[in-house]
Amino acid sequence: MMPIHPILDAVTHRIVARSAETRGRYLARIEAAIPGAPYRGQLGCTNLAHGFAASPAEDKLRIKTIKVPNIGIVTAYNDMLSAHQPYGVYPDIIKTAARTAGATAQVAGGVPAMCDGITQGQDGMDLSLFSRDVIAMSTAIALSHNMFDAGLCLGVCDKIVPGLFMGALRFGHLPFIFVPAGPMPTGISNDQKAKVRQKYAAGEVGQEALLESESQSYHAPGTCTFYGTANSNQMMMEMLGLHLPGAAFVPPGTPLREALTRAAATRVLELTSSRAEFTPLGRMIDERSIVNALVGLLATGGSTNHTLHLVAMARMAGILIDWSDFESLSKAVPLIARVYPNGAADVNQFHAAGGMAWVVRELLAGGLLHEDVQTVFGKGLAAYAKAPALDESGALVWREIPAESGDPAVLSSVAEPFSEDGGLRLLTGNLGRAVIKVSAVKPAQRVIRAPAIVFESQDALLAAAKAGRLECDFVAVLRFQGPQAIGMPELHQLTPTLANLQDKGFKVALVTDGRMSGASGKVPAAIHVTPEALAGGPLARVQDGDVIELDAEAGILRLETAGTDFAGRTPAKFRGTGQSGMGRELFAPMRAAVNGAEQGATVFSFEE
Repeated sequence: MMPIHPILDAVTHRIVARSAETRGRYLARIEAAIPGAPYRGQLGCTNLAHGFAASPAEDKLRIKTIKVPNIGIVTAYNDMLSAHQPYGVYPDIIKTAARTAGATAQVAGGVPAMCDGITQGQDGMDLSLFSRDVIAMSTAIALSHNMFDAGLCLGVCDKIVPGLFMGALRFGHLPFIFVPAGPMPTGISNDQKAKVRQKYAAGEVGQEALLESESQSYHAPGTCTFYGTANSNQMMMEMLGLHLPGAAFVPPGTPLREALTRAAATRVLELTSSRAEFTPLGRMIDERSIVNALVGLLATGGSTNHTLHLVAMARMAGILIDWSDFESLSKAVPLIARVYPNGAADVNQFHAAGGMAWVVRELLAGGLLHEDVQTVFGKGLAAYAKAPALDESGALVWREIPAESGDPAVLSSVAEPFSEDGGLRLLTGNLGRAVIKVSAVKPAQRVIRAPAIVFESQDALLAAAKAGRLECDFVAVLRFQGPQAIGMPELHQLTPTLANLQDKGFKVALVTDGRMSGASGKVPAAIHVTPEALAGGPLARVQDGDVIELDAEAGILRLETAGTDFAGRTPAKFRGTGQSGMGRELFAPMRAAVNGAEQGATVFSFEE
């Protein structure tokens, strides 16, 4: 194992120094809460009786005696969403495992789980980002009964895992393990799916063909198989040491998946305050853990959504990171995974080729991870370089993986990476600060200088394309999409249309204060522009015909101001569309309280 890379070391020390005050306050609060264990011992008799009234007799007796740990299960189960449908059977598996170990488990509460795939391009998408903070609050409500000595968090998708993590950190005096559900089987290839979407956007195929294609892609219980935010979440939970090693991408409904779920229940008991390995979440997650998650994101070409989520997640533990940290680490961390949209493979192929064990082993060997972190499996990240399996007797074991990649087109090495950097760039200039993911963008298309065409809704852009008004080189400026304006929806619905224009030979780019998704693809997109237009950001002063330079190689996003009084222009006024209907009016207090994209686009700011 090589010494820690100097950039990794420097960024970590920078984060530690920046976070000294907020981290200190957080840890003091955690340490003050720990002496209350066992926590249900603080409850009055009436309170406690309410807490076990519905339990089976054996569980009731154990909870009543206040001598054995009680696990709180926080679940994102619903049976509409494929990624979360497998969780329906998890509570019974966990309760049985806990009883076998002489303890108990209860479902503490549920959290909402919405799907960006369903709400993409719909009004409901405007609630998506805020659902993360609602999930954090829902997690707190579930755990507020003070009945529990540990937690198991059941969640997979885009906002659910960050929200569960944020809520759990406010109960950082307890140990937690995150329990994944795994990906659905491979359907049609992601390239095939993308081509049908582009054909539909171009009017070459109808809705029936599109629906048939989508149904062959999304077709069974489990997570979507492309490497979007949901699967980036699972990667990060491994890098944070919050999964059992190798749990992320084991398929649902398999004996190994069930064994890992049982093992999570028994393992979290060993981390409680009455056991020798007491590992509360607030102590476990530190600056090194967060840097490891960031490195994993870059090395695998993960979702751009985590330039928001990981910032908000870290702040819940008093750890302050910003996009400059992403930028610095991206220069040191090579891309060693090719998973759609960065390549043709899906996460099942990634897992079969070596998966997370390969990624961890390679990065550790290259000095690109902090190995000496605490995890739910014990001290050190090296355990995550092994893969779980069932031995001849059916027992869960962890084994060394092969020395060679199972598929060199999917997993490469630090010595011979697919790219020398992580493909995530920071853009700065007179239009603000933004991020761009270039791992799926061809080098020839990473620099564009073209006139702006300004839009204030996705529908307006799509209508212009359908009318043939975008058959030219242009930079689409889509503003008033930020968190204060309409909740910062994903704009992935635009990808097929913009990709079609790019395929016709036009130079095309997107600049927006909204989001793209973990499936950000081949069209250069400067996203999360901050300050957002509604908060006085420069995008509000851009006009049609302004020449914009987007240079992903040099990290530039600017409007050419020669002969223009850009600063003196009157900003465009937001017309308030997108703030009511589909429940959006209920989120007005969140839009009023939310901070900027680089601060995590969260309503929580008490650690700053």
